[in-house]
Amino acid sequence: MQSCETSSDSTDDPLSSGLRRKRQPRIVVIGAGLAGLSATKSLLENGFTDVTILEASDRIGGRVQSVKLENATFELGATWIHGSNGNPVYHLAEDNGLLEETTDGERSIGRISLYSKNGVAYHLTNNGQRIPKDVVEEFSDLYNEVYNLTQEFFQRGKPVNAESQNSVGVFTRDVVRKRIKADPDDSETTRRLKLAMIQQYLKVESCESSSHSMDEVSLSEFGEWTEIPGAHHVIPCGFIKIVEILAHSIPESVIQLRKPVKCIHWNQSVSKEIERVADHNSDRPEEDQGYHVFVECEDCEFILADHVIVTVSLGVLKKYHESLFHPGLPEEKVMAIQKLGISTTDKIFLEFEEPFWSPECNSIQFVWEDEAESESLTYPEELWYKKICSFDVLYPPERYGYVLSGWICGEEALIMEKYDDETVAETCTEMLRKFTGNPNIPKPRRILRSSWGSNPNFRGSYSYTQVGSSGADVEKLAKPLPYTESSKTVVSIERWDGERDGLALTLLRGLALCQLARFHGL
Repeated sequence: MQSCETSSDSTDDPLSSGLRRKRQPRIVVIGAGLAGLSATKSLLENGFTDVTILEASDRIGGRVQSVKLENATFELGATWIHGSNGNPVYHLAEDNGLLEETTDGERSIGRISLYSKNGVAYHLTNNGQRIPKDVVEEFSDLYNEVYNLTQEFFQRGKPVNAESQNSVGVFTRDVVRKRIKADPDDSETTRRLKLAMIQQYLKVESCESSSHSMDEVSLSEFGEWTEIPGAHHVIPCGFIKIVEILAHSIPESVIQLRKPVKCIHWNQSVSKEIERVADHNSDRPEEDQGYHVFVECEDCEFILADHVIVTVSLGVLKKYHESLFHPGLPEEKVMAIQKLGISTTDKIFLEFEEPFWSPECNSIQFVWEDEAESESLTYPEELWYKKICSFDVLYPPERYGYVLSGWICGEEALIMEKYDDETVAETCTEMLRKFTGNPNIPKPRRILRSSWGSNPNFRGSYSYTQVGSSGADVEKLAKPLPYTESSKTVVSIERWDGERDGLALTLLRGLALCQLARFHGL
């Protein structure tokens, strides 16, 4: 356990004012993802020297996980830097030369491209036919029109009617279907194809939102999230470089790996016995005590603290909040945890010896014709693969080889995670054969995939505003404990908008929960 340094003048330390002690406040940060690392970095830069990070896994980075295979780096987690204007992650990457590996050709289109802006998306049906490009364009224009309507409910304060059930999926499906069926110029065949494409587009949207279904995403809040202006970028050498930059200025002794937390005893709830053991562990003189929080670790160590910042995922909070905090969290926070949504978005990378797709193809989109009138996007366990919405072609091949990146989300992603690599590779190959109409597509030479849903340290990819929740629930979750104005002190923690969500909190004496829950492009 890190020793506590003594501050020569407690009045210079905003967190120590009124505590009547000379030592530095001890701050424990739970989680070494981007939120935990950025909070710790900011605290150290502001003069707080007694900071400890407790990380349950054997690595730092959280839901940033870059895997290097031969000469290429693949992102199982966060992938894109969305927007550049004022985006701190973009500027951090640019300032450290992480974006300089791009070729002139990629620079010319204004971004470092993982998935090329050039080329065409192939929308293929389960009957092995390609949907004509003009039909796809017509449908895409219609869908984007309706998508813009979904943004207006929050951005313009439009009332939500009862028919939509305040659901993005219900509203989108209903409006798009009515417009397709009302178009007198389409043949019956074209109409059926467009109706089938609705579900495919909603599957893509579900992967973007990391929801099981867009039916679960709040229509009235959907327009709250706005993208930072500017181009989209990736980091060719791996998003993990951002993590390494953040960690570079943090002493190794600050970060404790393989240190899962069992319970956080806050609000003076700790028993005398625990306090006695913790005091013994701390090896400090009696007059130097007076901690507000006791962190109980799975290895039976008790760590004393003045303040705790919790950066675990919403999935972990949903599963363990009752046992993780003693006393239990206030009802306001429990309700926020229950209301907000989190699901799983997984990637499936398939590497082939040679491309079976044409040079102009930049993605393969799966359209099931029998889903033209479907309402639900939930499948029986044996049909989990029907939730795979697409495979994108990784670009450029000179860097990545001949690799496709598949997307799957929701309960079906959790089912996929239970199967072995051989089964998933075989199932994906059969899908590609079926939709391309090419029975000779070979099995991939290698498969790499994520498993965020079944990972006990995450239990999901990123959060979304579920029907019945709002951005106010995020603020309630981040509001520090205890709720006492007399204990308020001010510590600014910078906001990380790496790919939509970030960290923004004022640390109060006691306990703070913060989330870096959504990384669009996980």
